Amino acid sequence: MPTFSNPVLAGSHPDPSICRVGEDFYLVTSSFAYYPGIPVLHSRDLVDWQPLGHVVDRPSQVSLTGLDVSDGLWAATIRHHEGTFYVVVALARGRQGSTTYLFTASDPAGPWSDPVVLEAEGIDPSLFFDDDGRCWFTACRDAAEPEVTGPGELWMRELDLDRLALTGPTHALWYGAMRGAWVEAPHLYKRDGVYHLIGAEGGTERHHAVTAARADAVTGPYSTDPRSPLLTHRHRGAAEPIHNVGHVDLVDTPAGETWAVALGVRPLDGTHTLGREVFLVPVEWTAAGPVFAPDTGRVRLSERLPAGTGAGAVAPVGPTRDDFGGRALGPEWSSLRGPVGHLVSTGPGEGGLTIRLSPEPLTGTGTPAFVARRQQHLRMRARARVRFTATAPTQEAGLVVFQHAHHATLALTADASGTPHVVLTAHEAGSPTRLGAAAVTSDEVVLVVDSDESGYTFHVEDGTWTTLGTIERPFFSTERAGGFVGVHLGLYGIGGADAGEAHVHWFEYAPAR
Repeated sequence: MPTFSNPVLAGSHPDPSICRVGEDFYLVTSSFAYYPGIPVLHSRDLVDWQPLGHVVDRPSQVSLTGLDVSDGLWAATIRHHEGTFYVVVALARGRQGSTTYLFTASDPAGPWSDPVVLEAEGIDPSLFFDDDGRCWFTACRDAAEPEVTGPGELWMRELDLDRLALTGPTHALWYGAMRGAWVEAPHLYKRDGVYHLIGAEGGTERHHAVTAARADAVTGPYSTDPRSPLLTHRHRGAAEPIHNVGHVDLVDTPAGETWAVALGVRPLDGTHTLGREVFLVPVEWTAAGPVFAPDTGRVRLSERLPAGTGAGAVAPVGPTRDDFGGRALGPEWSSLRGPVGHLVSTGPGEGGLTIRLSPEPLTGTGTPAFVARRQQHLRMRARARVRFTATAPTQEAGLVVFQHAHHATLALTADASGTPHVVLTAHEAGSPTRLGAAAVTSDEVVLVVDSDESGYTFHVEDGTWTTLGTIERPFFSTERAGGFVGVHLGLYGIGGADAGEAHVHWFEYAPAR
């Protein structure tokens, strides 16, 4: 039987949501404080996904300034109805939902509209279009009587599609199957006249689980599916390759199958660095409701291909090299909280990427001179050829391994006498520790970072090969650094006003065996 390899989206792609239009599937994920926000991807087979663009790609749409890396745009839902695509998303501040936005587009590749602010509280918004054409908005929020019902509540209001505004009464739908746990990630589906409300409970870590309720009317009352949890790996041991499974969304294929996209992580010795990734799980409908992974009851690294989608063997991701020859960065690159057009330029001239140094630190809440891409393989090598002439130790430019509150920089800089050096520094919760330094003979070097099961090792090439040090892998893990994102590999420049420019000739990312 032909198979594919999970995850179908490796690296930090949390909270997947999916819809289908004809033969085409569209998927969005959380982007937090990274910009552009809410990536949109396309597939014809559910396995091979290609980026189309982003919902938030203009600063006028949403302001992310001042937000922590793991706040920002949380858990978007994408739906399609009568020629229009809809995306709803919550903007989080201080780990709390603050604003709910609705975006629309006639083409999922964009442009997407400026947002409409919905009168909604909480997080994890979703939309459900019923057979009669009415649209229902669901989300999760704090329960009014947590000591009675439990801490979280899934709720609903109708969305007026003409005014793009919530209307009518608010309906409290469900408080979850695990009364001591927060219920979130609501998505609603209708099968054979029955409404199935799918949620997630147990947090986003080891106890994450998919639970469900059902009702005969869209507004309820909803009764807990007694089979809950319907999908979880919380009961599996440390040897299980996939953990933290949950936050699913379902889609039907043209061949009549149902599949779920779910988030999960691939830990090693109890910690993970790549973030929450997208896994594809078969679903079978029964009289009792959906059955996830009916043959095994678990998410697998190798799974059968969806029937009738034309899926074939997907080639593994190979080495990629970016010479930055275009006028814009590719869709794999992100910045923090806003565009860095005033700080970074590509293309004409000598080609490559020019980084204008900024005083904004990587630990701040503004927009630093920083662009990065997700790390997608535990074993990999990233390299960049960088030219930079520093005139003071406060000026630096180079490679960064970035993970929420922790990051490490491998930077071209200068010592007090102006001699060029490459310095390796680990930053933990804003506190820097210099781990190694090497004098170099030129202001143009190749900076290298290798990653494997043990850690991240940093090197510099300037005619000779010098290893500056290794940082153990758990330093960059979510379990130690906190937050909701995975490791990103970036290029950056820090310095005072008018501190000059660094030039990146190319950047390479290569999986390693």
